Amino acid sequence: MRQNRQIGTKLGRRLAGIMTAVVCALGRPAHAVDVDAGDYTALPAGTNLALVYYQYAERDTLYRDGDKASSDARLRSDIGILRGVHFTELGGYIVDPQFLLPFGRLDAGGAIGALGSESGIGDLILAATVWLRDDPANKTYFGITPFVWLPTGSYDSDSALNLGENRWKAALQAGYITPLSKRLTLDLVGDVTWYGDNDDLGAGGATLKQDASYQVQTHLRYHLSDATHLGFNYSHTWGGETEIDGVGQGDRLSTGKVALSMGHFFTPTVQVIVGVGKDVGVESGLEEDRRLNMRLLKVF
Repeated sequence: MRQNRQIGTKLGRRLAGIMTAVVCALGRPAHAVDVDAGDYTALPAGTNLALVYYQYAERDTLYRDGDKASSDARLRSDIGILRGVHFTELGGYIVDPQFLLPFGRLDAGGAIGALGSESGIGDLILAATVWLRDDPANKTYFGITPFVWLPTGSYDSDSALNLGENRWKAALQAGYITPLSKRLTLDLVGDVTWYGDNDDLGAGGATLKQDASYQVQTHLRYHLSDATHLGFNYSHTWGGETEIDGVGQGDRLSTGKVALSMGHFFTPTVQVIVGVGKDVGVESGLEEDRRLNMRLLKVF
């Protein structure tokens, strides 16, 4: 029992340096700036969207520098996100100012059980896509989206698990949608995220810095009908190495993820998307063994 506590404490200290960079990111769609298939479809000015997300994920394997550090580092997350979107026209372009507000709970177990559990509100996210190509006749779209994370979420420097990150962040994302055939549609998305400093990390108030991280996403949709689609997604995230008080943590990200999804419009204005996925390779951090995503969309 004493040896298990020592292992848990040692792993807990090892995790402390990467939890803010990896675990706190659970307050938004996984990894960097994940999107659902079809998110880069421009809608007419005056359209509003209300969305609610639920994300459940389990992890039990911790990697560091490509090596398995523990097979019993369990972390479970239950995350919800409220999102509001308004489409308008600005200078002849469709633009959609929006906000995302994450909330939820993180629970640690196994070798990192000493980290306990935390619940609260994540950092508020502000964003707006500008569509440089909006061609509904050919179902082809191209948009660019800046994101800003405000350090408004729940944060306790004495806790290794937090929904808020206690730092500013910004991202720039581009998304392209094009049909491949009558029933197949391809979504291509790429982004880069920049991180401000967290100058209150841990009980000693250390300073966390993080390099920029990058992500590419591909979505392939098969349309069973105008109302229903099946989707396959692959994404890869890399970069984002951290340092604490000037000491590099050797935690550069390189993570692949696959997911399957199904979306259906139950009415012309109400859609539900359900998806399952998992990580397929992790360089540093906790590997997701299973993930469930659900999204409810209302158009008004």
